[in-house]
Amino acid sequence: MNVRGGKSIYGASVGILMLDAQFPRIPGDMGNALTWDFPVHYRIVRGASPDMVVRKGASGLLDDFLAAAKELVADGVDGITTNCGFLSLFQQELAAVVGVPVATSSLMQVRSVNSLLPPDRRAGILTISASTLSPMHLKAANVPDDTPIGTTEGGREFSRVILEDEPEMDVEAARQDNIDAARQMMSRNPEIGALVLECTNMVPYAADIRAATGVPVFSILSFISWFQSGLNPKPWSA
Repeated sequence: MNVRGGKSIYGASVGILMLDAQFPRIPGDMGNALTWDFPVHYRIVRGASPDMVVRKGASGLLDDFLAAAKELVADGVDGITTNCGFLSLFQQELAAVVGVPVATSSLMQVRSVNSLLPPDRRAGILTISASTLSPMHLKAANVPDDTPIGTTEGGREFSRVILEDEPEMDVEAARQDNIDAARQMMSRNPEIGALVLECTNMVPYAADIRAATGVPVFSILSFISWFQSGLNPKPWSA
């Protein structure tokens, strides 16, 4: 049997553009390779801190993300994603130049999730920073204008540790922040029939949020698992 080469790396179809951060990445976090059921390939975008991307609109970082994405494609990945939902801002620019499919943000799931729900229900977004999640971020991800938004901002642990890039985190306190924020959001918006987690660092708490709210929870893990299944379909034999 003859095989064909042309890549430096094989088997990792998804390339992940990572923020430059030191906060703990526990299993379930996108930046923990144990989270994935398939191989992934990482590239850190140096200088792209959580503060720069989430609070400051990733100003001045587009060229760095483009360069890192091109490196991932040159290495051999078949598709690109990122580890921050706020990078929806770069969706069009990345997709225009890298030559492979791009899925920058978990927010891109919102319309699809809406289509799954009864007509009197809609998806809500849980974000790490509602104060800086702008209409531009939502428009770039094709999110409907009136989508309800909840946040862990102002909680005891989660948002502070991630956005201040602290080296230690109380996991149980972070878990409770996510549960509390989801419950508060549901109480204010009883029409919510599902939640989409904007923040990739929320994935470790998705099952807890589901248990606390009773509605389906979609995340970057669900999104990129679907994405990868198209990039590298599972082979079947008769």
